[in-house]
Amino acid sequence: MSTRTPATSAPRRADRPDLTGTVLASPSGRFAVRVVARNVLVGAVLAGAVVLAALASLGYGEAGYGLAEVVRVLGGAPGPAGAEFVILTLRLPRVLAAVLVGLALGVSGAVVQSLTRNPLGSPDVLGFTTGAATGGILHITLVGGTALAVAGGAVLGGVTTALTVYLLAHRGGASGARIVLVGIGVAAILASVNSYLLIRAELDDAHRAAVWLTGSLNGRTWDQVAIVAVAAVLLVPVAAALSRRMSLVEMGDDTSKGLGVPVEATRRALLAVAVVLAATAVAVAGPVAFVALAAPHLARLVTRSSGPSVLTAGLVGALLLTGGDLAVRWVFAPVELPVGLATGALGGVYLTWLLAWRWRREGRRGGRR
Repeated sequence: MSTRTPATSAPRRADRPDLTGTVLASPSGRFAVRVVARNVLVGAVLAGAVVLAALASLGYGEAGYGLAEVVRVLGGAPGPAGAEFVILTLRLPRVLAAVLVGLALGVSGAVVQSLTRNPLGSPDVLGFTTGAATGGILHITLVGGTALAVAGGAVLGGVTTALTVYLLAHRGGASGARIVLVGIGVAAILASVNSYLLIRAELDDAHRAAVWLTGSLNGRTWDQVAIVAVAAVLLVPVAAALSRRMSLVEMGDDTSKGLGVPVEATRRALLAVAVVLAATAVAVAGPVAFVALAAPHLARLVTRSSGPSVLTAGLVGALLLTGGDLAVRWVFAPVELPVGLATGALGGVYLTWLLAWRWRREGRRGGRR
């Protein structure tokens, strides 16, 4: 790995943080990651917050344990009677699923928002998660089978939906605006299909599918954790490695091509990464609302960056989902409600605030003209 100095040589004030960072490139120069000191610090804080939320979630419940007891059990030391079974067998798969699904949704949302150059662009809005839900519902209502089989159907549905959106939007290059418009239309059609499938399904299958559609982490298994873990391990580093190209693609197709970026190849690769991450997350936890939409915005807010913050968005997504799952268990105890209820409610408030903030900002700009 070689280290290159930032492209700009303009002097900086000593009291301002270094926002240019250092570019770490592969020996071939095909992949590069820009390391910014502030982003590293924020990422470390977020990672610590995710760990604390996960430990608190492992300890909370009808059989409650302190953080020290949870750490001892995770380290293999003997704990209170039954603690190993409760923490390692019942709660750990659920908590790990929350962390990994949130990570996948956050990274996917950051990539999609960057590609579409739209602050409201996310896998939810473009129909990718809706298509994954369609694949899962079809498997639940028509085929049945295990959770792994349903996960396979969800991944296939998400990938098929994304391919359809891309092909319909591809006209001399799939621009961000066309992808958003086509995605919204496809999402509306698939939402109607999902409602029809629920109406026609048997009562037990319809109930199972309805709970899954809300976004739930109840009863997650190690097999489901393995699915999203493999996707995260393989694809999150790819998204991080392509983040520098993604920043250039945000500048527009003509500018990116002038800088030597293969725009269409980069867009297809990033879109594939985002779709598989989102579909895998839906396969494990259902279409959890608003995490993919809110995480990239919050990541840019805490890093004070105008460009995509892929890894930071992933950590924010993990914190949102892990904290949301803990909050919904605590507020509605002893009832185990789906985590999608918490993220949906918080996401609705956040989306309202975001739209109002943008409206006020545009109004101020118009008043100055």
